Amino acid sequence: MYIAGIDVGGTNTDAALIKDNQVVATGKVPTDQDNLVESTAAALESILSSYRDSEPLELHLSTTLSTNTIIEGQGDPTFVLAVPGPGMRIEDLSLGFPVHKLSGSVDHRGREVAAVNPREVEGALTSARQAGIEVLAVVGKFSHRNPSQELEIETLAKGNYGFRHVTLGHRLSGRPNFPRRLATSYLNASVAGQQARFAQMVKRLMLEGRNIGRVYLLKADGGTMTLKDSLARPVETILSGPAASLMGARALTKHQHGNAVIVDIGGTTTDIAVQAAGEPVFQPQGAEIAGHKTLVPALFVRSIGLGGDSEIRLVRRPEGGKAHLQLLIGPRRAGTPAALGGSRATPTDAAVVLGLTSIGDVNRAREVVAQLAGALGLGIEETAQEIINGFIRQLVEAVEDTYAYLESRPVYTISELLAPPDIRPGVLIGLGGPAQVFIPLAAQAMGIDWEVLPHHEEANAIGAAASRPTAAVTYHADTALGVVTVPEMDYMGKIKKPLFFDLKKAREEARRWAAEKGKELGITGSDDITIVEEESFNMVRGFHTVGRIFTIRAQVRPEVRRIAAGAEGGEADADH
Repeated sequence: MYIAGIDVGGTNTDAALIKDNQVVATGKVPTDQDNLVESTAAALESILSSYRDSEPLELHLSTTLSTNTIIEGQGDPTFVLAVPGPGMRIEDLSLGFPVHKLSGSVDHRGREVAAVNPREVEGALTSARQAGIEVLAVVGKFSHRNPSQELEIETLAKGNYGFRHVTLGHRLSGRPNFPRRLATSYLNASVAGQQARFAQMVKRLMLEGRNIGRVYLLKADGGTMTLKDSLARPVETILSGPAASLMGARALTKHQHGNAVIVDIGGTTTDIAVQAAGEPVFQPQGAEIAGHKTLVPALFVRSIGLGGDSEIRLVRRPEGGKAHLQLLIGPRRAGTPAALGGSRATPTDAAVVLGLTSIGDVNRAREVVAQLAGALGLGIEETAQEIINGFIRQLVEAVEDTYAYLESRPVYTISELLAPPDIRPGVLIGLGGPAQVFIPLAAQAMGIDWEVLPHHEEANAIGAAASRPTAAVTYHADTALGVVTVPEMDYMGKIKKPLFFDLKKAREEARRWAAEKGKELGITGSDDITIVEEESFNMVRGFHTVGRIFTIRAQVRPEVRRIAAGAEGGEADADH
């Protein structure tokens, strides 16, 4: 089976074609930030000449569309309705977006304490439509225990109001944390329109004779979701670019086990991820983006404004004088390196001057570096070396800061909480266009081994292609009430024989529901399902145990196909 992976980056859009876990073709086109759709289509076209099969092509996409929409504040105006219940002051949460509060409440065990007022809801919906708002998010504080009030409001909203999209908080996550669920729901609704337009583009590609079958989008947790699911939960595609970096490394690296730091150096930014005990580190609470804390499951990745195309600034130290100028690299992009036709010096130009890479026009690179050299009072080669040294220094500092941050808090992988955390890297795994220049030097500065991945320039696209579908469900059972909920599946029902219901049974049921979710994604094996969180406690009344509450989170775990270099084979440096 052929699988095409496409990763839309800040500078380039990469593509990779895989057959039987072998790379058979790669491609690269410049990213048009004003038209990501065209960049995606052009990248796909760059590899289709190597596709020779009558079976439909499976397409995996990693896109910056939702991420950019949120960061740039370009999402659709969204009306947020909340049912917080008593004792919650939403205005104190500093969410960064307006929230309209409704009466009604559900308690922490899922019991309805006060019904919502239909007239109040209808009045709020009317005011939203009169203001021209077509997108709605509805979030109850304990809707993950009982979604009935959210569902009631959705029914009213789908009446005669004409909302284009309605997000319900309980469908995005069954985990507690009302502020994060509010933010997640708001962001999900705000990017739904963009995602719908992107999906239409993909469907056009499918109808234009390219023989495309299933289409998946990479998520922040390194797994994939169907194109259909992305229309309901587009917020899960945020930060898929950094996830593609990590999954590409896991698909290609020789260092599958133990501790490693994974560094993806692009033209604009560098992403830093951590592998501990052979598995990627996760953000246990959820992804954070543009100041919003969400419940979106996500790999732990830090991004810094440092890349091969970064601007180089001369900053005068407080002492003053020519001898006291210093070089700072990033965080903004200078543009195309001078060696490749640009007009300003970049770290790539410094590497060209020193012979660390042979791309482009060395004379143009020397001209722009010479301008910096004159200001510093140094020679051209000496200035180029100062630029390289500054790049390595900033990169190593960022890696050290990342580990200092992780070592100050609990560290989670997909399988376990590492305690005590022993996560310091034994190897630096590098990918991205400038990796061959900077990774060996950074590893030398850190005193560890290094590996530049095969196909390091297109490893993100390979990571997208190699990633597999994943999903999680939250199973909540209250034996005292005899009620069970699986919010991600929109299910609320009764427990059979609650007196005999125990933790073992709760785990079995959570796995069963995760398997049902997996079937929707084409996953039939139960070996890929793991329990990632569990909690149980007794309900006591009058010195007697009257029941137990179980909360189990089961996941079709993110996995990646191991990919061989194949006919296109790249060069890999390892164990130095």
